[in-house]
Amino acid sequence: MAVWTKRKNHQQQSQQFQKLMQKNAPKQPIVKNLLWAFFVGGAICVIGQAIQNYLIATWGFTLKEAGAPTASVLVFLGALFTGLGVYDELGKRAGAGSIVPITGFANSIVAPALEFKREGYVFGIGAKMFIIAGPVIVYGLITAVIIGLIRYFFG
Repeated sequence: MAVWTKRKNHQQQSQQFQKLMQKNAPKQPIVKNLLWAFFVGGAICVIGQAIQNYLIATWGFTLKEAGAPTASVLVFLGALFTGLGVYDELGKRAGAGSIVPITGFANSIVAPALEFKREGYVFGIGAKMFIIAGPVIVYGLITAVIIGLIRYFFG
């Protein structure tokens, strides 16, 4: 009987605590956050489109050929701005708007490398560089191999 009473009291205290947390939690400016994410993510995509249009118009690339250099330039810019500390400030305001485009991938590689650089090149930068992006690379590679095999055997 005592165990049942303790469990019931614990549940009541837990419910009271949850109500108190909900009441005192700061209100999130959801609309403002959504707008920041939308416009920053859109701006990154517009920059990517401008790079692609420049490559097509100036260098004579086709639309298909311009994709890889555009992605490379965006990854470089994401890494550069992460190293300069600009991308982290952008991420604080834009949230997913700065993470979703390809520049967020560059940020996910460079940021841990910068954080652990004091531990040396091998155990710091080398070991921690892919701590966030590593699973993305592994699963992307596995998926590419599976799709390649399916296309090879059934295509």
